[in-house]
Amino acid sequence: MENVVVTGMGCVSPLGNFPDEFWRNLLLSKSGIVPISRFDASAFPSQIAGEVRDFPSNEFCTARDQARFSRYVTYAVFAAQQAVRNAGIFPKEEDPTRCGVAIGSSIGGMKHYYEASVTLSTRGPNRVSPFFIPMAIVNMASGEVCNRLGWMGPSYSVTSACATSNHSIASAVDQIRLGRADVMLAGGADETVNPLGLAGFTSMHAVSKRNDSPETASRPFDRDRDGFVIGEGAGVLVLESESHARARGAKVLARIAGVGLSADAHHISAPRSDGLGVKLAMESALRDAQIKPANVGYVNAHGTSTPLGDVAECRAIEAVFGSSASDFKINSTKSMVGHSLGAAGALEAIAVIYSLMEQKLHATINVFNKDPQIHLDVCENGPCNHRFDYALSNSFGFGGQNCVLVFGRN
Repeated sequence: MENVVVTGMGCVSPLGNFPDEFWRNLLLSKSGIVPISRFDASAFPSQIAGEVRDFPSNEFCTARDQARFSRYVTYAVFAAQQAVRNAGIFPKEEDPTRCGVAIGSSIGGMKHYYEASVTLSTRGPNRVSPFFIPMAIVNMASGEVCNRLGWMGPSYSVTSACATSNHSIASAVDQIRLGRADVMLAGGADETVNPLGLAGFTSMHAVSKRNDSPETASRPFDRDRDGFVIGEGAGVLVLESESHARARGAKVLARIAGVGLSADAHHISAPRSDGLGVKLAMESALRDAQIKPANVGYVNAHGTSTPLGDVAECRAIEAVFGSSASDFKINSTKSMVGHSLGAAGALEAIAVIYSLMEQKLHATINVFNKDPQIHLDVCENGPCNHRFDYALSNSFGFGGQNCVLVFGRN
């Protein structure tokens, strides 16, 4: 069975649209959460988001492309092209049947469902755009990336809410391990900042209402957290079999040592209070990587800033790793960029890979009063140097769908 390595990365995020820019801003503890500017959010209880701004959409997508694609597709195309360039891959020099794409999305082009519904009800069926379906469905990111690269290997999209990116990466790892592909682009993209999405999350009472202080609204592990902040963007990794990467002389950024999957079997949105499903996923990932908990020095937590979720996850982490290890730390990238749903896991994977390469961890910002139920070192005191060889990246979706990735230092 082939070992799988990461050789390239690309991203679109509220903290920058290139991986090194994204990472440097994380280390600077910058917040990308701002008042929503894309539409008038004044009637909404929550009016803030990790909104992508200054996105160079014209680099890979023409004006005609942008009229036919959802924003999440343009995010995915940009991140994928960037990742391929970052990996030093020349797509036409690869065997197209041995290269594939697995880029998922949580909600796809939700904005277009809303707009098409309004058009249907006010102007009739003949006025609905012929591009509506391609703009709305979640598989178009993978399809369009394959179209542009000419790759004809495995191509599909995974949808598992907030766990989408991790499930996409895990499934792409399987394609390489099973010998079905030499190269896979994997990750996720979402354009979450839209009226319908915001209305749905505010009706669930899931999001923060700290409109007067956007930069401090996302507070993972803090006693006074009041919900997550919506975010958006894309993250794409280039995964290769180790033999393929070595043969072309690629620089290996990190190894994907293991994956773990589980279900909570509990509730449509609330986590299990005992964290059992999360614990099972982490234990499964460690078994797949053939390492012990003591080998892991860091977990990039799902850490959404919800009252129930943060505690349940930390209980699970403590159950697996213990709470008193002096060399074990966790953090939450979402404290700075919000929750980008289907893109979250891939953006966090990029943060983990940089952490492994540079042996540094970014802070969890906005932990003003740590929840007394959380006993772990959550990096609340700022970024730090940290020596470790293995890290976990956790992602958990509505419906209780959990996926954990184990990254190893090269």
